[in-house]
Amino acid sequence: MALFLTSTLALLVWLSSLLLISIWKTFYRTWKLPPGPFPIPIFGNLLQLDVKNIPKSFARLAKEYGPVFTLYLGSKRAVVLHGYEVVKEVLLDHKEEFVGRADVPGFEVHKNLGIIFNNGNLWKQTRRFSLTTLRDWGMGKKGNEERIQEEAQRLVKELRNTNALPLDPTSILSSAPCNVISRILFQKHFDYKDKEFLRLMQIIREIFYLLSSPWIQIFQAFPSFLRYVPGTHHKLINNIAKMKKFVSEQVKEHQESLDPNHPRDFTDCLLIEAEKQKQDPQLGFSMENTTITVADLLFAGTETTSTTLRYGLLILLKYPEVEEKIHQEIDKVIGSDRMPSMKDRNEMPYTDAVINEIQRFINLVPSNVPHMTAQDVKLRDFIIPKGTTVYPTLTSLLFDCKEFPNPEKFDPEHFLDKNGKFKKSDYFKPFSAGKRICAGEGLARMEIFLLLTSILQKFSLKSLVDPKQIDLTPKAVGFGTIPPSYQICFVPQ
Repeated sequence: MALFLTSTLALLVWLSSLLLISIWKTFYRTWKLPPGPFPIPIFGNLLQLDVKNIPKSFARLAKEYGPVFTLYLGSKRAVVLHGYEVVKEVLLDHKEEFVGRADVPGFEVHKNLGIIFNNGNLWKQTRRFSLTTLRDWGMGKKGNEERIQEEAQRLVKELRNTNALPLDPTSILSSAPCNVISRILFQKHFDYKDKEFLRLMQIIREIFYLLSSPWIQIFQAFPSFLRYVPGTHHKLINNIAKMKKFVSEQVKEHQESLDPNHPRDFTDCLLIEAEKQKQDPQLGFSMENTTITVADLLFAGTETTSTTLRYGLLILLKYPEVEEKIHQEIDKVIGSDRMPSMKDRNEMPYTDAVINEIQRFINLVPSNVPHMTAQDVKLRDFIIPKGTTVYPTLTSLLFDCKEFPNPEKFDPEHFLDKNGKFKKSDYFKPFSAGKRICAGEGLARMEIFLLLTSILQKFSLKSLVDPKQIDLTPKAVGFGTIPPSYQICFVPQ
């Protein structure tokens, strides 16, 4: 009996110790978290945020709680980083600890696969292999410059066929970047009026728009519950599935005609690598990973560049004096008889400054694609637990009022020195930085310059309304920044 009581007492002491240790760890972690507004049950801090413009809410809270603060989106803990110093510290100095990717609503099918929404060793392998292969296929090099120049010629031809009549430029401006990335991924070019091609671009645009809509910000906080109620999140999930289906069909076509000794494009290279690693499934280069990797690159390589071009042209309609200065620089450096090339950029400081200012001003992915702590991390005086969602906000860099005076105003002078020379800024990080920097940064920079200068070399832009009446306010701000719809005329020069 005494032995039984002793054993029971020992068990109770042991269980109590475990409970106390667990409570202490929870308390310790919470105590060491960055400050932030007090969360209410179920909703967390969601009711204290403007779901129509969460980046703006982040900026407001940073003024109250400092550059590092904690929020709860529903029951999900998040830490927001606001300001150049702390964002740089996390993305560059603590890049291994913050390298994880947090969940993005609707992309569950991509989770732990591909190059954007993946984590761990498979992500490292996939990203390393993808970057190497993309470089081999000319990513950011001469090969891609020639691809973009060819596409620019097709784009100019399509714009000429509009006969200077008013049009919504969304579809036509999406076609060029989508074709550039399609040639890299599939060695395939689509006609601008191809129905399958138009449907694919519509799906990609809707994904980007829905990710930025207020409802999806709420869905992100309560995905398990809201999945079973009506809402636009179902359309988002369906569109992501449709994009994956399109890519899956392309990958299967490639597999059926694959020649391991003569890869035709990026997809072939992934399939060849998957075949090499077939004996060890743990390495992860499966058909599913190939499909998701290609889908990630197709999505990112199409919508970010096309949205930048679309927003950029609207800004030039608003500021015709800026457009005129670009025309003058094009006439001086390039002329009208040859295509623009990347070597021209160094001799066109004003155009270069305008392009950088467009990217800064539109703030395309304001809160960054969310990161996640891969382990418990000590950041300054705080402990951020493993698995915490982290937002290293790009808004806080691109709209820093000391680096960019009057940041709410579009002003190419932000990137020009007193002598009119192009001026770089370390705060200019529209593609993020560190281990998760956009894999297609070089391609995107090249596309924006070559496509925009090709358009302005051949056309003047005409607005249907007085430039002073043009409103640049985005129609949605969430995951991305969505420009308002507008009509434009491309008038041949």
